[in-house]
Amino acid sequence: MKSACVSLTHDAETLAPIHAAICDAPAIDREVILGGQSVDGVETITSFVYGDATAYESILERLETVREYDVTPAEDGFFCYLRRELEAEGLSLLDALAQETVVVVPPIEVRSDRTIRLTIVGHPSDLTRVFERVADGVTVDVLWASDSVTVSGAPVSDRQLAALEVARELGFYEVPRRNGIEAVADELDCAVSTASELLRRGEAAAVERVLEDTR
Repeated sequence: MKSACVSLTHDAETLAPIHAAICDAPAIDREVILGGQSVDGVETITSFVYGDATAYESILERLETVREYDVTPAEDGFFCYLRRELEAEGLSLLDALAQETVVVVPPIEVRSDRTIRLTIVGHPSDLTRVFERVADGVTVDVLWASDSVTVSGAPVSDRQLAALEVARELGFYEVPRRNGIEAVADELDCAVSTASELLRRGEAAAVERVLEDTR
């Protein structure tokens, strides 16, 4: 078996309605689908959304395909349980790329830059065919591949990435340090505690990704 983490980049015409709304909502960073299933044209998923619950709920309320949903607040965002009717083709993201020997492995990261990141596992030859059969308007980039079965580590969110970039530009990671966390917070226009939390979480996710790549 082989596994690969891929990024699917959609043009404006191929974006699903919820994904398009996430891209247009400044208060929502990304959605990470944790699992789900589709039965008789209805998809049921659970996800964690990094962003404002009210903004996300306003998206769901506008969509006629949404049957029901429930949100539970948490640190950095909220958990969401969602049931929705699938589009005309009747395929969910969880099985649209699947073949007889290929499965899509959650988490699936739906990002605000029109991309979706996910891991697929299966026979090498069938993985190649998956890349060849994506719809028009969708570009596939392989972020990493492994000859063993593995999944993606925790991704760095857009806010965390922005904080890391600001910290680097200000010399926060230089030795000796050129600027402290206060300067980072000023540049991000947020509290010192918020800047510190963004850096810690971003650093933890980045370290995990680096360690995974060396295994």
